[in-house]
Amino acid sequence: MRAPRLALAAAAVLAAEGAALVVFALIELFGLGAGDAASLPTALALIVLTLIGAAALVAFTIGVRSGRSWARSGGVVFQVLAVALALAALTVQPVQWLFVVAVGLPGVLGFALLIASARAEGGAAREG
Repeated sequence: MRAPRLALAAAAVLAAEGAALVVFALIELFGLGAGDAASLPTALALIVLTLIGAAALVAFTIGVRSGRSWARSGGVVFQVLAVALALAALTVQPVQWLFVVAVGLPGVLGFALLIASARAEGGAAREG
């Protein structure tokens, strides 16, 4: 019984992260339109790669809700990358605490939920 709730919570974190990436891509796109980009090809590549990451998170969201192990694995990879990015941001002076917390906390929460969901679903599969 616990696995579906954990899976839904993990999927919600993945969906929120995907939505955040879409918002970030839109901000970059508007900045590009305003002429803020130093290099047009680099700015376009950043936007495209950000949207690819958002699409991957949406796919992982759908997969986690369906109980697919590949989606949990991909989600875990994204969470580890988010935590690594937050930790790396601690080395930039002055430290941007809002960024560190906004990226790091969902990463840790998503990681914990994905692992707990996998363990619960594995336990349920062994029992049933």
